[in-house]
Amino acid sequence: MARSFDYDRAMPDLSVTPDDVRAAASVIRDAVHRTPTFTSRSLGPGRYLKAELFQRTGSFKARGALNRVRALSPADREAGVISVSAGNHAQALAWAAATENLDALLVMWEGASEAKIAATRGYGAMVDLKAPGPGAAFQRLEELREETGRTFIHPFDDPVVIAGAGTVGLEIMEDVPSVDAIVVSCGGGGLVSGIAAACVPAGVRVVAVEPEHSNALALGLAAGEPVPVTPETIADALTAPFTGRRPIEICGALGVEIVLVSEEEIREAFRFLYTRAKLAVEPGAAVATAAVLTGKVEGAALVSVVSGGNVSTDIASAILAAP
Repeated sequence: MARSFDYDRAMPDLSVTPDDVRAAASVIRDAVHRTPTFTSRSLGPGRYLKAELFQRTGSFKARGALNRVRALSPADREAGVISVSAGNHAQALAWAAATENLDALLVMWEGASEAKIAATRGYGAMVDLKAPGPGAAFQRLEELREETGRTFIHPFDDPVVIAGAGTVGLEIMEDVPSVDAIVVSCGGGGLVSGIAAACVPAGVRVVAVEPEHSNALALGLAAGEPVPVTPETIADALTAPFTGRRPIEICGALGVEIVLVSEEEIREAFRFLYTRAKLAVEPGAAVATAAVLTGKVEGAALVSVVSGGNVSTDIASAILAAP
């Protein structure tokens, strides 16, 4: 069911448009999963979960990575690809590169999830772990780009990656035509800005949810530019050291709302999704649901994006065992 255009302001000239997102859907449709959206009576009436943890590589990141890889020129493909990631984009780019028969190098860092490192290597990519943390990883990335001449695929500040991520929003609007708000966990901002680019022009509110101690989008919107942060959160998928310029531009222009949740609220949502929704999520994917569980986001028809399921058994068991 198509939604009519009812955005109440003049459409801004943005780097990602609804047409870009629709084009991305056509590019990646043959290789990614269309993930389910279902009701959650435990969350309440008019509450839905978009189970993107069932996506290729276990997170929404496969959409943007594949869209970007398929847009590369022959010369860029020949050079191989490189990126930086806490884990989900790393796995997604490794998978996308393997799908397209490309060579991939991923910069991760000390303390990154061992499960995500192993999965990235399992898709055939090389992994560099010399950086001590997220901020240093971007410096290490620049060193390796200069040394290798590889093609950089930004994990969240690339319009083609953002458009691919936005295809999540297209599926939500098709599956829940009455949706009035989509609630999205936010780290670097690629997913929430892609969904906003696709859905706000169709009259759907978009709410970005961040951990209290990893709030780069909130700070970036206030400043009008990326603000470095030192994330401290169990939601390791949301530990980007800054939010990208394009996500700030898109979210600011389209009026994306910001909600912050505490670490305990994230853990409670994690336990809820495991025990009541039977979804084996990662902590970062529970952040959106935390905002709905706590009543920080309201609306007649809310869809929470459960963005990934790449969690180690020790982290999952520790959260579930807590009183």
